[in-house]
Amino acid sequence: QVQLVESGGGLVQSGGSLRLSCAASGRSFSSHNIGWFRQAPGKEREFVAAINWSGRSTNYAPSVKGRFAVSRDNAKNTVYLQMNSLKPEDTAVYYCAADLSTTLWPLVTKYDYWGQGTQVTVSS
Repeated sequence: QVQLVESGGGLVQSGGSLRLSCAASGRSFSSHNIGWFRQAPGKEREFVAAINWSGRSTNYAPSVKGRFAVSRDNAKNTVYLQMNSLKPEDTAVYYCAADLSTTLWPLVTKYDYWGQGTQVTVSS
């Protein structure tokens, strides 16, 4: 089992940057793909980015490609989401999630373990 805790959210101006962290506990962390999702008020949770267990493969939603970068440090049991050129439409609660499959699914239903989320607010 994997427990996940997100941090690094906050308030930032449009065009600014934030780095989110997803800290994991559990011996099998390095075997899991990690996905980042976000949910804005009144909207469904949506895929943002994912990274495979080794860090060699990534997947991004078209809306963030070129602005966000996902990385991981298995020695620290942590996955990062670097968010640059932030826009007001990026405002949401951001969640990380863990999955043991071999595919970098962009689907909420494919992930088994979830963190509690961290709020990101981008002001215009």
